[in-house]
Amino acid sequence: MRWLRADDPGFPPVSTAPADAPLAAGGDLHPRRLLHAYSLGIFPWFNEPPILWWSPDPRMMVAPGAVRINRSLAKGLRRTPWRISFDRAFGEVIRACAAPRRTAQGTWLSAEMIAAYEELHRLGFAHSVECWQDTALVGGLYGVALGGAFFGESMFSLTANASKIAFVRLAAVLAAWNFSLIDCQVSSPHMASLGAIALPRETFLVRLRDALDAPTRRGSWHDITESQ
Repeated sequence: MRWLRADDPGFPPVSTAPADAPLAAGGDLHPRRLLHAYSLGIFPWFNEPPILWWSPDPRMMVAPGAVRINRSLAKGLRRTPWRISFDRAFGEVIRACAAPRRTAQGTWLSAEMIAAYEELHRLGFAHSVECWQDTALVGGLYGVALGGAFFGESMFSLTANASKIAFVRLAAVLAAWNFSLIDCQVSSPHMASLGAIALPRETFLVRLRDALDAPTRRGSWHDITESQ
């Protein structure tokens, strides 16, 4: 595993990354490094210092137009109280994603990570999707958009299906914008239920390179309407 210096924005070749261990450690979470990492198929994931950089094999992803909606989720989508917004409450969403969960101890979203993604949001690269029930934020997700790729980072639900409903709405918007992939990082039953598939890393990287040929929709997405 290579150790990165703060003054060295480079990464070792992704082809040298172990399937289930970090590619590199150290460095910083400066926007320049984060965006470079995502463009190479690398993301940060760590509970405590040092920063760990990953590019797992296989890699989970879903095409925006291939999201699966099961019967239970379809029923939830028809409920009238749901309201979906974009980039209206990024700080609230990322902090809700950082909150302790019944199924895990601690959180990987440290204050340092939150600050880094809030800066990416300020720069117009990181985006949130919010699911509201009346005036209460009950679910959502956030991630990073580059070219025609959306790199999903985390989601949360305070009521059944809320994060899935936010994800389905995001996928519909990304499909309309001709995004070609949503990166789901590591395999999980939650994302598999939404149609995500595990690809060999090299196959994922080929798709990522193609997606990055598209222009980046930089800036706030808060003006997305329900009709889009």
